[in-house]
Amino acid sequence: METPDSEMMAPVEAVARFIESGGTSSLTGVFVNGPVTMVENFAPFLFEGDGAVADWTARMRDHAVGLTGLVHEFAMAHDFGRVADEAYFSLPTTWRGVTRGRAFTETGGWSFLLRRQEGAWRVRAYGWAVTGLSFA
Repeated sequence: METPDSEMMAPVEAVARFIESGGTSSLTGVFVNGPVTMVENFAPFLFEGDGAVADWTARMRDHAVGLTGLVHEFAMAHDFGRVADEAYFSLPTTWRGVTRGRAFTETGGWSFLLRRQEGAWRVRAYGWAVTGLSFA
């Protein structure tokens, strides 16, 4: 079964590192130049268009206030497909960290649509869905 290669995973890892950093790591070259679409579990839930990344970045920073020790873990990608300069896959993901003094584990899935642009794979769209949440 075909899966995303390391070059395709690079922008996905960059998004995860941005989230882990509380919004301080770089997103340069991670998203396509042009309209982007993201579905999230925080308001306004849908980020789309040419200003989506800037709006999402600001809202993610707000969403991350109070989170510490955040780390992600990806399982093997599912439902991989590629046509020319676009690729799609879903990615089971586990987040662990501390929020407001309580350790948590959040499981979910990310679906990604990547587009090859300027010689690199970049995120064109993603959707996040929480499938489980527990506190220690």
